[in-house]
Amino acid sequence: MSEQSARPASAVVHFDISGPNDEELHRFYGDLLDWRIDRKGPGYALVQTPGGLGGAIVDSEHASVTLGVTVPDLAQAVAHAGKLGAVVVMPPTDNGWVTKAQIKDPAGNVLTLIQA
Repeated sequence: MSEQSARPASAVVHFDISGPNDEELHRFYGDLLDWRIDRKGPGYALVQTPGGLGGAIVDSEHASVTLGVTVPDLAQAVAHAGKLGAVVVMPPTDNGWVTKAQIKDPAGNVLTLIQA
């Protein structure tokens, strides 16, 4: 059983902090909050917080914070989000670690939905 599948549906299980200078973000969050930063390649590092919530720092042209939430049925959640006014930013995709999709809520915030 994966770590994500052991968590209840609708739980926040991941976050992404994105910005145009990921090295500066590594230093900032590591020094300020004592987060453990594990560089995985150009533009991407996994983050472990003392509270246990994991995330990533991602090199991106625009600054943003994105939450990742588990759902029991990814296809159903994406369809339901669309009926509620969301726009699909990334259709369900298996990235090798998890299967996830991204939607924009009616206000324009991006939310990652992760198959539990």
